[in-house]
Amino acid sequence: MEATGNNSNRPQSGRPHKITEWGQRMLKRTVRQLFAVSIAKDLQTTCGLQISTTTLCRELHGMGFHGRVGASKPYITKCNAKR
Repeated sequence: MEATGNNSNRPQSGRPHKITEWGQRMLKRTVRQLFAVSIAKDLQTTCGLQISTTTLCRELHGMGFHGRVGASKPYITKCNAKR
């Protein structure tokens, strides 16, 4: 509370997020093996969200999803493990 004595909400700085919390949960469910373009089209048809792929990638990075793939490791048998 400032010196004015008014405790009402003040206008917030910045633009509000395009994706709400509900949209983020929907995005997290659909993200597994798809590309950003197909995810954007899927969200547009199911949820009615008009969202660009750049915004989508930014949201995914914020959620902890990055475009990395685990290194493929050869199958190690007991025989090879002894060597």
